[in-house]
Amino acid sequence: MSTIQPINPIDFNLAINSSSSGGMGNGGKSFIDVLKDSLEKVNQLQLEADNAVVAFSTGEDIDIHNVMIAIEKANLALTMLVEVRNRGLEAYQEMMRMVP
Repeated sequence: MSTIQPINPIDFNLAINSSSSGGMGNGGKSFIDVLKDSLEKVNQLQLEADNAVVAFSTGEDIDIHNVMIAIEKANLALTMLVEVRNRGLEAYQEMMRMVP
């Protein structure tokens, strides 16, 4: 039987130092690059859902549950993207209120 390994505590000094290195703490990607990748992924999921709906409606051999899964993936990704945008906008507005 294997034993459960303890969780190592986070070294906050290391996290702060690595994240303050010019904004490249995420494997060399900037925040803008991460946002662009996320937008491209959401767009790809939307296109896949559209293609699944078209394939099902034209009578191709595709199961309805695969179509519904593709639609829900696209819907969840878009909902998440909108919420991230809303949170970013709220943070920006809050910072603007702090500036005299």
